Amino acid sequence: MQNTEYLQKLATQVRRDIVRMVHACQSGHPGGSLGCTDFLVALYGSAMHHQPKFEMNGIGEDLFFLSNGHISPVWYATLARCGYFDVKELVTFRHINSRLQGHPATEEGLEGIRIASGSLGQGLSAALGAAQAKKLNKDNHLVYVLMGDGEQQEGQVWEAAMYAAHHKVDNLIATIDVNGQQIDGSVEEVMSLQDLAAKWRAFGWEVMESEGNDMAKITAALQHAKTLTGKGKPVMNLMRTEMGFGVDFMMGSHKWHGVAPNDEQLAKALAQLPETLGDY
Repeated sequence: MQNTEYLQKLATQVRRDIVRMVHACQSGHPGGSLGCTDFLVALYGSAMHHQPKFEMNGIGEDLFFLSNGHISPVWYATLARCGYFDVKELVTFRHINSRLQGHPATEEGLEGIRIASGSLGQGLSAALGAAQAKKLNKDNHLVYVLMGDGEQQEGQVWEAAMYAAHHKVDNLIATIDVNGQQIDGSVEEVMSLQDLAAKWRAFGWEVMESEGNDMAKITAALQHAKTLTGKGKPVMNLMRTEMGFGVDFMMGSHKWHGVAPNDEQLAKALAQLPETLGDY
């Protein structure tokens, strides 16, 4: 488990990796990736019991599933920085025949990736299967999953929500990135989610809320979430973030959902994200 100071340095470097990766191929999703950086860094650097010596079955360790697979840049950068594969491989992001595809995939055997993701609404179902497998195997480790708030407009999410509560899948911690933005505009304008906390409680989940762009707070929130497991209910963490966090001209706008920075914008972004652990 790393201390907060180191985790903050790691988050800054991961954000720097993200904008460089997306710029280099002029394709990808920087906004949500930047917003979720603190969460992924806190998860892999503090909350999860995991091992970079990757085994697909995940027995004896905590598991993570990324449902909103378009924010692959932050996941790839975090995995590389945590020792799953060489950080130099980040330069291949979205290149032909790269293991680092635009949405995570499994056919090339990238360490840390257990399912292909990006078809929104499916990640929670996959995480539930993994969580139930752990119970059957008498493996007391936890399963984590991250979804987007716009993703809550998918019907499969709510089928999985009912299933998890009915079957008392209480070794699962789900997090929703509540940044209020999706590809076509604000979530409120596209299709309002109304009271998301009340909905998840009504579906039988233990619900908590957190701040996702403060390293100390999100680290503490993930530790708190673990204390809620094993009590007969799945756990939902509603995490407030800001899209594009860390780069001022990207913050708070859906326009950076899937747009790559140009050369001038990259320079501005990197000026706000000092190199802390060494560029790839």
